[in-house]
Amino acid sequence: MSTHVNRPTPADDERTRRWRLVLGGGDADGTGRALAGTDAAMDGALTALYGRTRQPDRAGRDRAGRDRAGRDRSAGLGASAPSVVRWLGDIRTYFPSSVVQVMQRDAIDRLGLATLLLEPEMLDAVEADVHLVGTLLSLHKAMPETTRETARAVVRKVVDDLEKRLGGRTRATLTGALDRSARISRPRHRDIDWDRTIRANLKHYLPEHGTVVPERLIGHGRASRGIRKEVVLCVDQSGSMAASVVHASVFGAVLASMRSIATRLVVFDTAVVDLTDRIDDPVDVLFGTQLGGGTDINRALAHCQSKITRPADTVLVLISDLYEGGIRDEMLKRVAAMKASGVQFVALLALSDEGAPAYDRDHAAALAALGVPAFACTPDLFPEVMAAALEKRPLPIPAD
Repeated sequence: MSTHVNRPTPADDERTRRWRLVLGGGDADGTGRALAGTDAAMDGALTALYGRTRQPDRAGRDRAGRDRAGRDRSAGLGASAPSVVRWLGDIRTYFPSSVVQVMQRDAIDRLGLATLLLEPEMLDAVEADVHLVGTLLSLHKAMPETTRETARAVVRKVVDDLEKRLGGRTRATLTGALDRSARISRPRHRDIDWDRTIRANLKHYLPEHGTVVPERLIGHGRASRGIRKEVVLCVDQSGSMAASVVHASVFGAVLASMRSIATRLVVFDTAVVDLTDRIDDPVDVLFGTQLGGGTDINRALAHCQSKITRPADTVLVLISDLYEGGIRDEMLKRVAAMKASGVQFVALLALSDEGAPAYDRDHAAALAALGVPAFACTPDLFPEVMAAALEKRPLPIPAD
């Protein structure tokens, strides 16, 4: 009688290895798997962040963290910049960039490492991303002189990467929208766009004559060197909107580079700051913001409204979680008045890849009742949203 022994397959072994890294080891992890070499180094990097740490609670007392399986574990990054820099180097060695960015964010949030970013050697070691820029902007007033240039270089890298990814498609999409909105409906013969005219009149095809009767002529818009549209970006700079502020600064610079669009950039909390004179350089814009504080949307919209000279040719984009600290009824009346004057009003709860944040649902519903739906918008969708607004057609609102 033979006995069959089930031997672990390579897939089983890999599954056990992954569970061992997730559980974090210890006597009770149940895998029986020992780690060595790169796996042991990866586990050490994970344990330093997600293992037991000592950090103050809201009352100022130390509290113990728990490991990835919920047990107390003795680990941590320590409070010195050199140890954190070594850890940053390790995680960049063992994990892909997207994972590194998440671990950096967790380290800043869980272990209170934000103040270490004031040291240049730390900034040289981090993986730059939008969230790190938000953290730096919240700290920049406390930065020593020796750190500021390094911080600007980190912010510049993120901004340049975003502009390369988003700039070309944004310009192409909005140029097409401007051309379409400029087409005339009663063109002279030499201005007729025959392709669009034929497509628009196919229902008037006469088969017996083999021809289309063009009841509606569509013309090419004549190229204009002047301003055709005005865009106002009104951006909430409260702390929860950091990623949106970064993306809005980049899009502001892209829009400002287009001759046919006059672009204004306004940021606000309880005060209003017009950064239009810096709009060509997103880094200058970002270091001109002040993340945190309260919110007065009504005051910000009042400033924007005072700068609008051609309502029918203006798109105003409010980027805010809609937690209004000002006068709610006045804010809604102002939105209604701008819409009645011809302004295309767009309300974005966020301009980031992270979906909608916590937001004031009552204010969102009140805006929707005025014909201004509020929704979260990714940077990749933003050009399409702006194109629709410029052409005065329905916005491409993503499904929830």
